[in-house]
Amino acid sequence: ENGYETGEHAPGLKLGGCGAYKAAHHIIKTHAQVWHSYNSTWRREQQGMVGISLTSGWGEPVDPHSQTDRDAAERYIQFHLGWFANPIYRGDYPEVMKNYVGKKSAQQGLGTSRLPTFSVQEKTYIKGTSDFLGIGHFTTRYVLQKNFPFLQVSGYHTDRDLAELVDPNWPVPGPKWLYSVPWGFRRLLNFIKTQYGNPLIYVTENGVSETVQCSQLCDEWRIQYLKGYINEILKALNDGVNVKGYTAWSLLDKFEWNKGFSERFGLYHIDFKNKNKPRYPKASVDYYKKIISANGFPNPREVIY
Repeated sequence: ENGYETGEHAPGLKLGGCGAYKAAHHIIKTHAQVWHSYNSTWRREQQGMVGISLTSGWGEPVDPHSQTDRDAAERYIQFHLGWFANPIYRGDYPEVMKNYVGKKSAQQGLGTSRLPTFSVQEKTYIKGTSDFLGIGHFTTRYVLQKNFPFLQVSGYHTDRDLAELVDPNWPVPGPKWLYSVPWGFRRLLNFIKTQYGNPLIYVTENGVSETVQCSQLCDEWRIQYLKGYINEILKALNDGVNVKGYTAWSLLDKFEWNKGFSERFGLYHIDFKNKNKPRYPKASVDYYKKIISANGFPNPREVIY
């Protein structure tokens, strides 16, 4: 969406309400082709695995007793995670996605939906092409129904008919989009278990950035974020979710999309102004080292079920 609809990220294309859907369609088909190539050529010899890594927030209904809010929260997840995961695990785009994009396309007077379709052969070819699911997760939103007025130019965000809210009491240690809401991760992992047949999961990205440099490298907020989110993964494991591994995001401060070097996710601080780019451990390094050494929380009393 950022690369092919809004143009915020590379390659910077603004292709209206079709660009993001077309790009995703090609990604999914290409992923399937790579999986089949490995499966037929190298798997027997190497015994490796091929999966896909998808990033998704969690959407929680503003009013859990409201069917419209529950439906909106479901759309939030299906338009994020389901967009890619549903074809791979169930053979096609989510029904709600097909219905909403199709309806908006018809309102615009288009003869076909802006969401491309898979042929019967493509659905069969794509379904099951993942030996594991990589999950990147950072934050959560409250979601409610929002009807957008008829737009001649509709796109990914208006197709969903929903609004995203945050709780002002949620900690926001880094950029304005990244609120610390650990309980959302457990709910996302359980959603994956239910929707996609409890696949093997590797958490490939989970972390928090700071926008203001802390000269003392005292990133206590990152320690609390990691503790909270890892604890929710432990709860998900107790729920029966098949999580195999966890990767904190990220080892080093780095170039962060269109934010450049201003947004720092690293456990290690990098002095980008020094030509040698020296690296300095933040406080979170020592904490995360202890988690790795213990393969969990060093002090069992830290874990709250």
